[in-house]
This record gives sequence, structure tokens and C-alpha cells, in this order.
Amino acid sequence: MKSPAAMNRTVVMYMEMGCFVVCVFGWILVCSTMPTEIWTWSEVDSIVLTTSNYFSNLWKDCISDSTGVSDCKGIPSLLALNWDIHMCRALIIISIILAFFGSVLLLVGMKCTKIGGSEIANARVTFAAGMNYLISGLCSMVAFSFYGNKIRSEFQDPNFRAQKFEIGVGVFIGWAGSTLLVVGGLLISIFSGMEGCQSSSKAKGVPDYSVPVDYRAISGKGTYISSIGSAGDLGGKSSQGSSEGGRASKASSVTRSSKTYSSNAYV
Repeated sequence: MKSPAAMNRTVVMYMEMGCFVVCVFGWILVCSTMPTEIWTWSEVDSIVLTTSNYFSNLWKDCISDSTGVSDCKGIPSLLALNWDIHMCRALIIISIILAFFGSVLLLVGMKCTKIGGSEIANARVTFAAGMNYLISGLCSMVAFSFYGNKIRSEFQDPNFRAQKFEIGVGVFIGWAGSTLLVVGGLLISIFSGMEGCQSSSKAKGVPDYSVPVDYRAISGKGTYISSIGSAGDLGGKSSQGSSEGGRASKASSVTRSSKTYSSNAYV
């Protein structure tokens, strides 16, 4: 029968594998919105047999008729675009790049791959991957939500006189991919963060403080005196006393010899 620690490790391993699949699917969906042409679309009926469909994305504008013939034209000027289009482009590109690096880090840090080092190192690498996925999903979610809200506000504005569009399939695919990235990245960050924090706290455990044996307490006072130091002090004092006694004996012997020499000199 497996121990609780082994069972917990197995649960975390399968959770990492599931979140990895979810995040990869979300990343693929976000990437698929880049070539998708129908971010916005509008249908114009001129006569019974002729119907024109206008659709566009962040990169080009297209038109098609009832015969199935479509023609697309890229946006001619980069600097003439509004700031919101530039923001959506930048956020989606950042989202795709972060999700790519998140996939690489998660492949290295997962328990089933055994590519990384220790358990603490793997947990930290997996946490970094989860944060990459989470930030990636938030960036793409902001981009698609802002773009969709712009289309909705223009469509419902009675004072807007230009061609009105509706939300296309590309925005809905982007919302689905962003949701998968956010959910998968959040779960990975929570589980790996808990494991990494617990492992680091155990590794950095502070030892309990205990009073050394060489120290003894004086009753009635809150101080400690080292027995080794006191013994050394006593030894120093005894050696100092013996040296002083030796000096005194030497001085007395010199005095006696000088007196004997002086008495013999007058004989």
C-alpha cells in the first residue's frame, strides 16, 4: 500500500499532466485566432440575388459575395491604426510567447518527465510555468474582451454612422482559449506553489535554541556565566599568584646574597 506522501505525489503528477493538456489546447486556440479572418462580420443585402459579407481581423479587411468569391486587403498603414488595434496585437503576441515558454518550463518541471533536478527545483520550475500560463491567459483575455466590447458599443450606439459589425467567430475562439489558459495556469500555480513553499520551509528549518551545557545559571539573577571561562579565570589568577610569589622569593634571595657579600667584604 502506498504511503500518503506517495499518493499525494501521484495526485500532483496527474494534475500537472491534465493542466498541461488544458493549457496546450488553450494556447493552440489563441494561436488559431491569428489567421482567422472573421473577428468581425457584417452582412449587407442590396438586392435579392446579391449579398455582400464584410469581415475583418487585426491584420486585414475582407469582402465576399453570394457567389463565394472573396477578396482581402491588408491594412495599408501601420501608423494610421488606432491605439486599440495596436494594443490588441501586442497583448495577443505576448500571450502566445508566454504560453510557449510556459510549455517548455512545464515539460522540464513536471514530475512525470524527470528532467529537472530535486523536488524543490521541479516545484519552482512548475510554478514559473503556471505563472507564465496565467499571465498569458490574462493578456489574451484582455485583448479579446476589449475588442469584443468595442464592437458591441459601436453596434449599439445610435450615433455611430459607419458600417456596423458584429462579433465574429475569432473572438469567441479567443475567449475559449484564454479561459483554458487562465484555469490551467491557476491550478498549476496553486499546487506547485504550495509544494515549493513547504519544501523550502522544511529545508530552511530553524533549529530549536537550547542553553549550552558549558553555561550555568546564577540563582536570583538573569545572567549566565561560562564554567569554562570561570575556570580559566581561576587558573589565570592562580598562575599570576604563583608568578608573583616566585618573583618575591627571587628578590629575597638576591637581597640575602648581597648582605652576605657586604659582611664578608669587611672581615
